[in-house]
Amino acid sequence: MANQLKMAIVQAILSLHAQGWSQRAIAKRLEVHRETVSRHVRRAAEGSKPATLPAGPGRDGGSPPPPSEGADSKPATLHAGNQPSAESPRYCDRWRETIEAKRAFGLTAQRIYQDLVAEHGFARSYSTVQRYVRRLEATQPLPFRRLECSPGEEAQVDFGVGTPIVTSDGKRRKTHVLRIVMSHSRKAYSEAVDRQTTENFIRCLENAFAHFGGVPQALVIDNLKAAVTTADWYDPELNPKLRAFADHYGVAILPTRPRTPRHKGKVERGVGYVQSNALRGRTFESLAAQNEFLLQWETSVADCRIHGTTRRQVGLVFREIERRALRPLPTERFPLFHEAQRIVHRDGHVSVERSYYSVPVEYLTRTVWVRWDARLVRIFNHRLEQVAVHARQPPGKFSTHRAHIATEKINGVERGVAWLLMKASAIGPHAQEWAAAMLQRRGVEGLRVLQGLSALAAKHGGSAVDAACETAVNGA
Repeated sequence: MANQLKMAIVQAILSLHAQGWSQRAIAKRLEVHRETVSRHVRRAAEGSKPATLPAGPGRDGGSPPPPSEGADSKPATLHAGNQPSAESPRYCDRWRETIEAKRAFGLTAQRIYQDLVAEHGFARSYSTVQRYVRRLEATQPLPFRRLECSPGEEAQVDFGVGTPIVTSDGKRRKTHVLRIVMSHSRKAYSEAVDRQTTENFIRCLENAFAHFGGVPQALVIDNLKAAVTTADWYDPELNPKLRAFADHYGVAILPTRPRTPRHKGKVERGVGYVQSNALRGRTFESLAAQNEFLLQWETSVADCRIHGTTRRQVGLVFREIERRALRPLPTERFPLFHEAQRIVHRDGHVSVERSYYSVPVEYLTRTVWVRWDARLVRIFNHRLEQVAVHARQPPGKFSTHRAHIATEKINGVERGVAWLLMKASAIGPHAQEWAAAMLQRRGVEGLRVLQGLSALAAKHGGSAVDAACETAVNGA
C-alpha cells in the first residue's frame, strides 16, 4: 500500500510538472516537501534522454524493436509528426468531450473505460483512460458553488480583531469584534468584546436578535472554543450552554467544516468590511463607546450601501423582505447560567456556592453537571438529561427531595402517622386498636412507641404482640 501511494504521488508530481506547474506550487498542492518534488523531477529528466526512433513498426503506432543486450535502454522520444504511443493518455483526446460529459455525470474512470469499449470500440487499456481522467481532474478543478439563502433562513457569525481601547492613562487593550450577517439581505450587527468567552458570545447573539427584531432559522458559526467543544463536520459537540441558548431561541447552530472559511464566506467578507470601513484608524476610550459607534455605523453606512453581489440596498431588502420572515423573539431573554461538574457526596447531595442539593440515589459518588442562576439549580447526568431541579438556597442550607432518599434510610417517624398505623394493623386487629388509643392519648410523642411496636412484632412474632395488645386494651 505504501508503494502504491508513493507511485501515485510521483505520477502526480510529474504530471503537474509537465503541465507547467512550478515546484513550489506542486509541493503545496500535494503537501510534500519541495526537495521531494525537485528530486523526482530531476530523476525523470535524467532518465528520459531522447533517442532517435528508427523507421519501422514504431512509426506506424506499434512498439519499437527491443534493445540489444548491453545497449542503452533509455526511453525513446518520438520525432515531430509521430503519433502518440498506443498507451499515451493523449490517445484519448478524440473522445475528450465524451469523457468530460461522463465525468460530469459522476461516472468513474472504470465505467468510462467500459462505455468507451462498448460504444466506440476503444481498443486500448484501462490505464490509458485512467491516466487521462487524472490529467483532466488535475487541470480542471471544480468551481466553488455559491449558495444563496431564502429570507430569514440563515445568519453567519464570525469574530475578527477589533480596534484597541486606549484609556485616559494611555493603556491599550485589544478587543474582538463579532459580526452577524443575515445571508439573504446582508443586514448585519457588530459588537466589540474584550474576550471571546461563551457568555460574551451568547450575549452578542442575543443583542443581534433584538437588533434584527427576530430570530433566523439557523446560525452558521466558526469552530471557536467558546462555542464548539469538539469540532467535527459530521457530529460537532457544542458547548452545553450554547446548546441551551439554541433551544431557548429555537435556532439551529451549524458549525462549519474545520479550516474551511469559505463555508461562511458572507460573514468572512463582512468582518473585513467592518474592520476596513468602520474601525481602521480609530481608537476608543471604552467598549461602550466602540459599540455605540458600531451601532450607528451599521444603520447609517452599512445598511445604506448597495451590496456588490445582490446589487440592492442592504437595509431596504431587510426591511421589506427579510425582517418579516424572521421567527419571533421569545418573551424572555436567555437566563445566562453558571455551569460546572460536581461529584455527588455520599449523603446524596452536591454543593453549589456553599449550599447543598439532592440528586437521585443512583447517582451517588458519580459526576453530574450542575447549572445554576439566581433562581434555580438544575442537575443533569452525563447525557445532559435533567435529573433534578431545586430552588436556590442560602449558604449552609440543604434542599432535599423526598424521592431522592433511599427507602432503607427513611425511618418510621418520617413516613408519618398513617404509615405507622398501617404497620400496626398488619400485626393484628388488637394491635391496631391499641395503637390508635395510644396515639389519641399521647399525641406526637407516641410515634416512636409505634416504631417500638413494629420492632416487637419483628422480634417476637405478630400473633404474640397482638395478644399482648388485646390484654392491654381489655385491662385498660
